[in-house]
Amino acid sequence: MTSDDASIKLFAGTDSDDFVDKMCAHLKIEKGMGYAKKYPEGNTFVKIEEKVRGKNVYLVKSIAVAPNDDFMELLFWIDAFKRASVKSVTAIIPYFSYAKGDKKDEPRVSIRARVCADCLEEIGVDRILTMDLHSPQIQGFFKKPVDHLSAIPILSGYIKSMQLDNMMVFSPDAGFAKNVRHYAGLLNTPLAIGDKIHRFNNENAEVLEIFGDVKGKNVFIVDDFSITCNTLVSAAEKLKVQGAERIFACVTHAMMSDKGLAALDNSLIEQLIVTDTVNNQRLSGHPKIKVASVAQIFADAVSTIQNEESLGSLLDRYNAK
Repeated sequence: MTSDDASIKLFAGTDSDDFVDKMCAHLKIEKGMGYAKKYPEGNTFVKIEEKVRGKNVYLVKSIAVAPNDDFMELLFWIDAFKRASVKSVTAIIPYFSYAKGDKKDEPRVSIRARVCADCLEEIGVDRILTMDLHSPQIQGFFKKPVDHLSAIPILSGYIKSMQLDNMMVFSPDAGFAKNVRHYAGLLNTPLAIGDKIHRFNNENAEVLEIFGDVKGKNVFIVDDFSITCNTLVSAAEKLKVQGAERIFACVTHAMMSDKGLAALDNSLIEQLIVTDTVNNQRLSGHPKIKVASVAQIFADAVSTIQNEESLGSLLDRYNAK
């Protein structure tokens, strides 16, 4: 894609400018002009500052650190683009926080991911592009196309660059087993799986058991996101008891709170590798955290969609790297 491709416009929502700048540099296009602001009473306002009539518009906005504000801003952007007579609008949501609310697992609760899907479609979104949904089945909540990218090839590439011997990958949760097999296949390493339990309705979890021999291994704990780091810390302690040598961790979405970072500081984890799907300012300069950017794979996905090519072939190319 070149800078003279006049049919495409790529815009950044709040906290997405750096990510979009990287995408635009790879695509060799200019970033769309627009802005969002919040009024003193909390209302959100968005404005497009250039003509977009007849364009294929791509808007990057994670639903992340402030999910309710983030989601409302996303809806307002889509509405603004539709009212400006764009040809299509694709919502690029690198992290979709409400994907965790994919089912009615206790009485009298909302299926939050379904509510979000209904809102996005009602306001007029034409396509969703996202990464490592906590519950991939929410793609079925949408009637519009949902393209689901994976950060595993990017994170695996970073792990390879560390050039460690005797590696193993470990998932603290059996629900992540398919993904840990993906890591193991790309890294050509053995794997182990944990038995995790949530004792209360909160973000804290405990790893009770480990299935697999981790003795003497340099183990990478892998998961999709972390907030409190409790699962990662609990897993690291269990792995050390089982004889693991060195312990690292990888998560796609770096949602860590101050409490989570304090837990990471005091843990057995030597390094936590994350991506830039979330603009979490708390991570800046943290000595244990390394960031691997996924902006390029999103840029390549935009180019693939724009050229009406196979997204599956794109993912195959990344897996083969």
